[in-house]
Parts: sequence; structure tokens; C-alpha cells
Amino acid sequence: MTDSLISCLSVDPDVAAAVRRIGPCRLQGRGDQEPYDALLRAIAGQQLHGMAARRIFGRLCLLGPEASEDGTPPSPDALLALSEDALRACGLSASKQNAMRGVAQARLDGLVPSRQDAESLEDEDLIQRLITLRGVGRWTVEMLLMLTLNRPDVMPVDDFGVREGWRRIKGLDIAPKPKALKIETLPFSPHRSALTWYCWRVAEEGRKTAPNVLTG
Repeated sequence: MTDSLISCLSVDPDVAAAVRRIGPCRLQGRGDQEPYDALLRAIAGQQLHGMAARRIFGRLCLLGPEASEDGTPPSPDALLALSEDALRACGLSASKQNAMRGVAQARLDGLVPSRQDAESLEDEDLIQRLITLRGVGRWTVEMLLMLTLNRPDVMPVDDFGVREGWRRIKGLDIAPKPKALKIETLPFSPHRSALTWYCWRVAEEGRKTAPNVLTG
């Protein structure tokens, strides 16, 4: 961790204790992933456990011109040309198929930016732009910002794991409401993505299951 990050997280003794217990922040985005790819991956994984989501997304990737399970989905043109039966065979529901087709068309129309173009957009601007798409909510774009674009100051206050982790860090009886969590974590700006990662890790402490595939 950088000295500035350690200093920022250490302003709160409860957070500092969690940092010492868990160790260095290992949050690292996928530097080779396009926003289009990340949105399709997120849609595939909605309401599913990590392994099931990965299997479905892997099947989708096999349908591209360069079939591979390495995490590269079909291009927008190729995806739009796929039949409903082909997408259903991947394990995609009708609503997820429609959401993916919407993302593909939005990429062709320029609404979903390339990674290069996304770099020039502010966090909130990108959120407001992409939540107009079917099946894409604020949390989905926040994950894109953190885990694809490596944005350092994202605090997904609607995330249950983040709220539960903060509850445990602060020794609260109940998790804070999103608005309260946003206010309470403002002092940690501009390093709230790291704080988010520590909240996830604290929320998972004591569980026997593997860490979340997306956020681990």
C-alpha cells in the first residue's frame, strides 16, 4: 500500500485495526478489460453465485469468432447475430439476453465507451450514462469503475457486503443505511475503493466459503 493510502485509512482507529489484521490491500482492476466486456460479465452474474456466473460467462465466450473461455465475449456484432437458443444454451434467461443485446447495441452506438474513451469520463458521468441501459444499475457501473477502470474513490453504499463490513468494523448493532454510510466514509476520500475492499474482507471473516469471485 502507498503511504498516502495507509495514512488515509489510519485516521480511524477501527479501520486501522482491520487493515492491520487483514494486511495490504490487494484490490487490482483488470487492466486489459473493456467496459463492454465488464458489463456483459456483470449481467451474466446477476443473482448467481460466483462459480455459476463464471461458467455461464465462459460458455458465452465460446460463442465468439475466436472461441475461448479466457473471458473475451463475442463482439457486439457477433453477439447481436446469435440466436435466442444459442444464448439460452449458455444459461442466460430471456431478461439477461435482452440486457446483453442492449449493451451490444449501445456499444455500436457509442453509448458504451471504449476503455480509452471511458478514461476521460468522471465517475458520476459514467454512472449516469450507463444506468440508462436495461439491466445495468448503479452498483454494476460502480464495479466497472473499481474492478475494470481502477478508479480509486468508489464507495458502493448499496452493496450489502460493504455495509455489513462497515457494521463489523465499527461494532454497530445494525448496518448503516446507504445515505449514512456515504457520509461516514467521506473522510476516507480519495481512497474509498480501498476502504470498500476492506469492508468486503471484514464481511467475509469467519465464513467457510471461498471469497466472492468478483470482489476477492
